[in-house]
Amino acid sequence: MLRYLLGRLVSLALSLVAASLVIFAVIEIVPGDPASYMLGLNASADTVAALRHRLGLNEALPLRYLHWIAGMATGDFGQSYTYKVPVADLVAQRLAVSLPLALYALLMAVLIAFPAGLLAAARRGRSADAAVMGATQIGIALPNFWFAMLLVLAFALHWQLFPAGGFPGWGDPLAGIRALTLPAVALALPQAAILARVLRSALIETLGQDYIRTARAKGLTVGQTMLRHALRNAMIPVLTIMGMQFSFLLAGAIIIENVFNLPGLGRLIFQAITQRDLIVVESVVMILVFAVILMTFLVDLAYAAIDPRLRKRA
Repeated sequence: MLRYLLGRLVSLALSLVAASLVIFAVIEIVPGDPASYMLGLNASADTVAALRHRLGLNEALPLRYLHWIAGMATGDFGQSYTYKVPVADLVAQRLAVSLPLALYALLMAVLIAFPAGLLAAARRGRSADAAVMGATQIGIALPNFWFAMLLVLAFALHWQLFPAGGFPGWGDPLAGIRALTLPAVALALPQAAILARVLRSALIETLGQDYIRTARAKGLTVGQTMLRHALRNAMIPVLTIMGMQFSFLLAGAIIIENVFNLPGLGRLIFQAITQRDLIVVESVVMILVFAVILMTFLVDLAYAAIDPRLRKRA
């Protein structure tokens, strides 16, 4: 297990180095002057020169890269040109919205997908299976921003059960959860549909194995066989999808955050790009890449916990 863990850690470190090089190259080395881009076409030469000095753009590229990496390693992501505050503070404020929203939406997706996937696999070829698959097809095809607006019309404007937008902070946890409920539902629906279909397919494949037939021959019911034996062995593709979904929910909820006026990471990136705040873009993208790679690492560890053959193979 230790060898497997060390291998995954080395892979994580190499992935981070490769990602940092790509991000640095895209932001810093592409044609054009970052300082001129941030200030706009009408900026004077003295102003551009001052900003270049402030950003360290006059230094050699390898030195700039090392300073950037060293700063991120110590929590110093630089200062936003637009907001005039440290980027770390901006990220912390926005992460307090995006991270709970992603976890909330993923929890909803799991609570919907697992019963639906189990039911569809247990009733394969029957009306329940057809109903679940039809519902998941609608969930995948339905645009989440359109569904989000329907949720606002129904539950915020008509019944007034949840706020239509904005985030009050975590001073009142109940108010914060209420503000994130409709966005989480809008994000969870398509993810639950995808997860249910993957779970159904994995369970159906697993139910055809010899050890499942042996368990059934011993007198176990379909439900007992599925929960005790089939589900665990069908979890590897499901965990893969869940890891990808969490990464998407954390970084890719820009449209939903704009629909509900939520100050999250996705909206921060969108605003930073439109405001030409490249320091924020560079740092936040690297943080999101780290989150995706870390999630992949945790999924790999979950694989090893579920399937001992992976530990022995490593």
